[in-house]
Amino acid sequence: MKLTKTSTWIAAGAIGLVALTACSSGGDDTADVAASDFPEGSTMAALAEAGTITIGTKFDQPLFGLLAPSGDPEGFDVEIGKIIAGELGISEDGIEWVETVSANREPFIQDGSVDIVVATYTINDERKELVSFAGPYYNAGQALMTLTETDDIESPDDLAGKVVCSVTGSTPAQNIADNYPDAELALFDAYTDCLEPLRNGQVDVVTTDNVILAGYVADSDDEFKVVGEPFTEEPYGIGLALEDDEFRDWINDVLEEIFEDGRWLDAWNETAGTVLPEPDVPTVDRY
Repeated sequence: MKLTKTSTWIAAGAIGLVALTACSSGGDDTADVAASDFPEGSTMAALAEAGTITIGTKFDQPLFGLLAPSGDPEGFDVEIGKIIAGELGISEDGIEWVETVSANREPFIQDGSVDIVVATYTINDERKELVSFAGPYYNAGQALMTLTETDDIESPDDLAGKVVCSVTGSTPAQNIADNYPDAELALFDAYTDCLEPLRNGQVDVVTTDNVILAGYVADSDDEFKVVGEPFTEEPYGIGLALEDDEFRDWINDVLEEIFEDGRWLDAWNETAGTVLPEPDVPTVDRY
């Protein structure tokens, strides 16, 4: 269910709205709960009563949110979304997945196109003015990716005079603009739009979070490499409507529960953990 259901097409963002029956490798773990188990009038009660939830995620990020050839989204973010839905008593075939690119995540939450966003979504103070965040459920860091044969870029200090590809509305792009002004930014709607320009030399380097880049490297057949070390902290949160503190607190409770009972680590190991090392368990920020 979308609390305010709106069908919106943003051409640049290329929203792909699909109703999908998602298949978890861990099975359909749906809690035996009813709307009456949640506070009357709460978002949780409304979603449980409807038996559906609309979740925004990325469709172009291997390991975290990727639309598979089957048409089903897969990745760590997708598994986290399934767990949240399951705790509301919503089965996987009750989840409607909507593509959220970096630039449309806040608008989609604000206009009710989605109930939550789980999409490599960095929690920061500027975004907190527009939406609420539960989490973090993972801590990433900004990094750089080049062609394998590139040898003159090892850190952000090497970006002067280079064409740096990133995504409109993303924190990595803003960081480059603010702190590395001698670099030339090339901005697209999605990170996958940076890959062909990197191959053909239109851009010198791609920047976003290390875990996203690791997914592209894993799929690149040795075309790309991640260089240097992460140079920022990017705590990934679950975006939801501003001032819905009750829903945010409930999601935070779910996250802390799955950190403890092993479901968070299982979700990691079945997705991003097939390529990336096991991360430290995050600490929820109940701001």
